[in-house]
Amino acid sequence: MCEVVFMKAPICDFVKKYCADGALRLHMPGHKGACFLGVEQRDITEVEGADVLYSDGEGIIAESELNAGRLFGTKKTLYSTEGSSLCIRATVYLCAMLARELGREPLILSARNAHKAFLSALALVDAHVEWMFSSDEGGIVSCRVSAEALEEKLSGMKEKPVAVYITSPDYLGNEADVRGLAEVCHRHGVILAVDNAHGAYLKFLPESRHPIDLGADICCDSAHKTLPVLTGGAYLHISNRAPALFAEMAEHAMQLFASTSPSYLILQSLDMANLYICDGYRERLAALCYEVADLKKRLEEKGFSVVGDELAKLTVATKGYGYYGHEVARLLWEKGFVCEFSDPDYVVMMFTPEIDRGGIRALADTLCSIERRGEITEGAPSAPCAERVMSVRQALMSSSREVAVEDACGEVLASATVSCPPAIPIVVCGERIDEHAIACFKYYGIEKCRVVKK
Repeated sequence: MCEVVFMKAPICDFVKKYCADGALRLHMPGHKGACFLGVEQRDITEVEGADVLYSDGEGIIAESELNAGRLFGTKKTLYSTEGSSLCIRATVYLCAMLARELGREPLILSARNAHKAFLSALALVDAHVEWMFSSDEGGIVSCRVSAEALEEKLSGMKEKPVAVYITSPDYLGNEADVRGLAEVCHRHGVILAVDNAHGAYLKFLPESRHPIDLGADICCDSAHKTLPVLTGGAYLHISNRAPALFAEMAEHAMQLFASTSPSYLILQSLDMANLYICDGYRERLAALCYEVADLKKRLEEKGFSVVGDELAKLTVATKGYGYYGHEVARLLWEKGFVCEFSDPDYVVMMFTPEIDRGGIRALADTLCSIERRGEITEGAPSAPCAERVMSVRQALMSSSREVAVEDACGEVLASATVSCPPAIPIVVCGERIDEHAIACFKYYGIEKCRVVKK
């Protein structure tokens, strides 16, 4: 049953009425509602009555965001039409503002597998980072940090960070001990910020595993990754326990980095997602997770190595079955199954209730039909612990040149060299590239990088 009684979709309702009225559109966009792709009639701008995103006032967008906040149990939830990347930048800005309000340096302690948007945010707000590494296998994509390791790290720091920043779930579906990490952070007077881009649905499991419910102060969700929302739709969530500054400055923080032309199609999609969640979503999600659990069990019985904690994601470590991840992804593609992500070690698939039982079982049949080969023993390189030469901001703002990675030894990386997915930098801007870093670049197929000009 929906937590919000008599919920409406105010953005969608307004646009429906606007289209029905048939007004002559003497405003943007330039298509004027004429049909080219088929969605243009509903693609409007912030006309009278449509409200203004991040206006910090009343209106249909604010009403819809309030509905979302009630569903997620937050003090404040804001929409993004520019994905979690916008929310990450706003989060770093808010943490930096909090640090300065407290008279402290804007230092953030972060797990190394942060999205590259985190780096651009550090540069934009002139914040600093100290990295935490993990001994777990998983290459650059995973970086599990235990509550015990965080306690030891924070206890040994002379200058406490204003926030700890983690990614959970990560691209492989590993979930952090958010509750334990939050307890450590709050004991030390530190904010816990979570990149929960892959985990919007976690709130609606039979027992919530959403970061806000587990103690995080602020987090982002990419609604478009796991909910039926158009690409680019995301949430910035602020918890009831977060510093007052976060809720007070949230709209300003988002507005600072956002486009002044937000997609009204994405806003409608986020708005409609509230009704979707209220209409039996929990039950459909529970049924899906049961099907995925059955899929994982069948694959393990066949000899595949399944990793990760996420209930609606399948990550297969393929080398033990005799294949590189890219090879399995290609085999599946040839059979009509398009995976979310693959690298030399893993292939990742994401599920929602919009994938029916027959599709999941067909996938299982296809995977189980792959002939097992001899184990590939080559391991993934660990993330480099490189020498920091300059700050992220200094490196990104420096003149740079492109070089082949084999010629980059000893150079300082100017900008993050990584594609999306997974958008996790191998070397961080401002760090010196060494032989280990070059080996990592080559392992993940990166041939060129930008380095600071000498």
